[in-house]
Amino acid sequence: MEEMKINVKVKPNSGREEVKKLNDKEFLVYLKKPAENNKANVELCKLLQRYFKRKVRIKSGFTSKNKIVEID
Repeated sequence: MEEMKINVKVKPNSGREEVKKLNDKEFLVYLKKPAENNKANVELCKLLQRYFKRKVRIKSGFTSKNKIVEID
């Protein structure tokens, strides 16, 4: 299967973990962890790996709420 890139808007510190598909390439992800010390990015990767059941890595937007994520 070929790799895929998606746009992710992250809502850190939201008190829940949820992945919402907006369209084929855009997702809204709610995270419990705050956006400090990379905690939200780590939680985002774990959550998306469970959602897609594939390896996930952040390509850009490490310090932004809007990220580009690559799915292998």
